[in-house]
Order: sequence, then C-alpha cells, then structure tokens
Amino acid sequence: MNITIQVLSIAVAIEFFYIMFLETFATTSKLTGKVFNMSPNELNNKNVQTLFKNQGIYNGLLGIGILYAVFLSSNTKELLLAIMAYIILVALYGSYSSGDRLIVFKQGGLAIIILGLLLIS
Repeated sequence: MNITIQVLSIAVAIEFFYIMFLETFATTSKLTGKVFNMSPNELNNKNVQTLFKNQGIYNGLLGIGILYAVFLSSNTKELLLAIMAYIILVALYGSYSSGDRLIVFKQGGLAIIILGLLLIS
C-alpha cells in the first residue's frame, strides 16, 4: 500500500482518538467546549455527558478500525474504503444537521483525500 495513504490513515485514527478523548475523558473541559462550541453549562449537563461518552466510544472504535486496516488486515484497501466513506457520510450529516458547512472539512477532510487516493491507486 502507498505510504501516503498509510500515514494519512494513521493521522485520521489519531484525530478520532483525540475526539474520543475530548468526548469520553475531558467531557467538561474548556478545550472540549471550544472544540464543540458549547458552554460550560451545556457540558455539565448529565445527559450531554452521557451522549458525549457514548459517541466518544464510537470515535475511538473508528480509530481502532483504521489502525487494524493499516497494520493487520489482509484487505487494507477494502476496509479503508469502507471506513473513509463512513467518516465522510457522517461528516456530511454533521455539517447538514448543525448548519456548519466546515464540519465536512474538519471531520472529513483527510478522509476525502484518502478515499480519493484509494480510488486511484
């Protein structure tokens, strides 16, 4: 597999581990508030904390899936195609549902690049 695809895929995994950290372990931090544009009151809401922690686990599992695809799978390209397509679709939905058009690039930018590289490789 192309080294560029591997490096960018690892970067996406790190990004999702970072999101998991914010949502699962640093739920009420100022940094989490800044990243997700939420007030301290919103972050201290127990329902929001539960939702964040649940979502954080999903993001962490995406990171694990990417690392599995890159380092362990015999079907790396196929797995990365599926995972990157999923990430892009989720970023599109997040962008649409929040009204923030930049989410698709913040969350899905690297995945879009990787998907393109995978399709032409």
